[in-house]
Amino acid sequence: MKKIKAVIFDWAGTTVDFGCMAPVQAFVEVFKQYGIEPTMEEVREPMGMLKIDHIRTMLKMDRINALWTEKYGKEPGEEDAQALYAIFEEKLLSILHLYADPKPGVVEIVNRLRRNGIKIGSTTGYNDKMMEIVVPAAKEKGYEPDVWFSPDSTGQKGRPYPYMIFRNIEALGIKKVRRVLKVGDTISDIKEGKNAGVWSAGIVVGSSEMGLTQEEYEALSPEEKDAKCAEVAEKFMDAGADKVFYTIEDLGEFLLG
Repeated sequence: MKKIKAVIFDWAGTTVDFGCMAPVQAFVEVFKQYGIEPTMEEVREPMGMLKIDHIRTMLKMDRINALWTEKYGKEPGEEDAQALYAIFEEKLLSILHLYADPKPGVVEIVNRLRRNGIKIGSTTGYNDKMMEIVVPAAKEKGYEPDVWFSPDSTGQKGRPYPYMIFRNIEALGIKKVRRVLKVGDTISDIKEGKNAGVWSAGIVVGSSEMGLTQEEYEALSPEEKDAKCAEVAEKFMDAGADKVFYTIEDLGEFLLG
């Protein structure tokens, strides 16, 4: 893995938006509008997917499906998913600009990778309309990948399909998939990387999988931090990750020494 020529990062929870808080907030509010209060586990489990797929997945979860059927007299269908998504998108677009700050160390490490000839790509569960808010807001704070692709560029086939990664590889001019490292903060990210045949790694601190704000994480004792990080790392490894990094600084140290 030392001959990596490109790193393809996820966005929220990986390079920006510590804890991946923007979509979580919007998902919770949307389901509440329909009289169903999802748990954090239910909201987080499909994280990283195309957002309409995320809603479809939540509607199929046993508890949510049962509550919906009890409340509305029928199981939720595609029409319901689309109605929820329309509200979700509106809510998310209204708050995204507040959740585009780069995570600690991102700007510095990305600049170091570039100085060492490594190209920076990115994939996301957001669509183009959402990225038109996130990308310039992150750029203002110093983070900008060389390219980015959303599921809008791959016929709405987002993670765990590998196609956004292939678009990156093509745009960045990389010949071999084993010269590419995909880095993300969700199980969907890990699977996306594995399905593309590239190296696949998870970032632990500030991840959606950990689900804590920066303030919540920093308030933990060293022992609590270690336990929480180990728990998330294990989930990534179980999902097939080739490598797990606690922070982006760890990634930089691994690739550049």
